[in-house]
Amino acid sequence: MEKHRCGWCKGDALYEAYHDLEWGVSVTDDQKLFEFLLLETFQAGLSWITILKKRENFRRAFDNFDPEKIARYGPDKYQTLLADAGIVRNRLKIKGSITNARAFLAVQKEFGSFSTYYWSFTAGKQIQNAFADYRDAPAKTALSDRMSADLKKRGFTFVGSTIIYAMMQATGMVNDHEIKCFRYDEV
Repeated sequence: MEKHRCGWCKGDALYEAYHDLEWGVSVTDDQKLFEFLLLETFQAGLSWITILKKRENFRRAFDNFDPEKIARYGPDKYQTLLADAGIVRNRLKIKGSITNARAFLAVQKEFGSFSTYYWSFTAGKQIQNAFADYRDAPAKTALSDRMSADLKKRGFTFVGSTIIYAMMQATGMVNDHEIKCFRYDEV
């Protein structure tokens, strides 16, 4: 008998693997959190599967999602990224990623880690939702509104409430797996 998965990932092997292994798993590693922040920046206005298919290209182009290296990118690297057909070549999103790397490092310095800051919004606890259908999950919440506003105040860009809620789902801050999904209880 096939395992029940959330309806959003069915039918695509890459999507199913991402769902089965990563989506909704609590992430506390700073570099992994930065990876999701960068990828969510580029996802704005696009489908997640588009970004997922380019993930390894992003990893290569953005120095394995190293915020210290990205924060030092200058005009030459910016032009190289603009010319890289393997990633989403959006001027504002590329600039936003560099800006976000710098803001990320500032948060790390202030809080000791980005994870400490990030998880402080839920006192380190995962929010357990209970949706029968993935389409019932919200696109944003009061918490993502609050986190988005705080990130913007700290100099981050491309961190609207919807983007932040998607990051919260991806990094396991909220469990939005369908209640019948085999991953619901596992994460």
